[in-house]
Amino acid sequence: MPASAPTPAPSVEFIGMIETQEVSETRPATGPAIDPEYTTRFARAHEDAGFDRILIGYSSRRPDGTQVAAHVAARTERIGLLIAHRPGFVAPTLAARSFATLDQFTGGRVAVHTITGGNGAEQRKDGDFLDKEERYERTDEYLGILRRAWSSDEPFSHEGRHYRFEDYSSQVLPYRATGIPLYFGGSSEAAYRVGGKHADTFALWGEPLAETAEQIASVRAAATAAGRAEAPGISVSFRPILAATEELAWERAHRVLDTIRAGGGRPFFHQQNGERAPQNAGSQRLLAAAAKADRHDRALWTPTATATGAGGNTTALVGTPETVARALLDYVDIGATTLLIRGYDPLDDAIDYGRHLIPLVRQELAHRAATAPSARAVPAVQAAPSR
Repeated sequence: MPASAPTPAPSVEFIGMIETQEVSETRPATGPAIDPEYTTRFARAHEDAGFDRILIGYSSRRPDGTQVAAHVAARTERIGLLIAHRPGFVAPTLAARSFATLDQFTGGRVAVHTITGGNGAEQRKDGDFLDKEERYERTDEYLGILRRAWSSDEPFSHEGRHYRFEDYSSQVLPYRATGIPLYFGGSSEAAYRVGGKHADTFALWGEPLAETAEQIASVRAAATAAGRAEAPGISVSFRPILAATEELAWERAHRVLDTIRAGGGRPFFHQQNGERAPQNAGSQRLLAAAAKADRHDRALWTPTATATGAGGNTTALVGTPETVARALLDYVDIGATTLLIRGYDPLDDAIDYGRHLIPLVRQELAHRAATAPSARAVPAVQAAPSR
């Protein structure tokens, strides 16, 4: 680890992602859009695997995330529920009560992942005709209201550009006095500005280490500019492809890529209105990294992003569990506090991550915490050669 790198966190948060039916970029949808039994099994697999939270995604086609979270909460014991949410479609006061209600019923298991929206066509499907800058302006106002609604026990009024109300008060507040954690996704300057101001954790997709470090610096600079004493935590997202040997892992990776290219599955986001180039900065950055090289750093592999149009977190980490664990720790070493990992074989991969990958990362972090600072020079996880 370079001497100039920040001291890594003593622990990291692991987040997975669930669907309400069996589907991914490598497989067509199986069953109805909402399969309660599969949803329960998928969530429990993450809980059994040791994940801290599961992300419930958002698009104009998907089931309502808050109701999915309520279903999952009633059938699991401890796992956190990270609900993706687009500001602008419900009033922030109503959203505040909705999330706080579920947070109370679940004993504080709710977090909210704010997605401002990076594609105009997708936004218009739900009736949002603002442009990107206006959407971020609305999100800024919206999140400020959410924070106040979750912390105020006295009525308050608000008059802004996008929202106006009088004497709002609520009988329901979050389970914890600290409120509900806010996660925030984006890679544009507007995203840094708004997320740096409001987010507890700022979420990035899996780019090469140098580019990720640049984004982390941008988020921290935005937080400082907003007057925050502490910067948000950083989440980085990957699609690990594991196998018992390096050779088998790369064989599996190319099978995944061939299946994606053959069109056998369904991307997280469909291309909108025939558009070939993504509008959002995060997808553009993934495609730019892929254009530079297929392989980066220790194990990052980008052709899966190109094959899917980078419609979501689509870059892979390929190798044995030891190699991928070290690759994840490389991102912890530059400032990541949360690791979002999901597979191209979603349910089976979640189980494998719990058996083979998550324990290695946590073992090394525990070793570092127990023997710091000398442990950082002698990792407990066997490091694979850099690629």
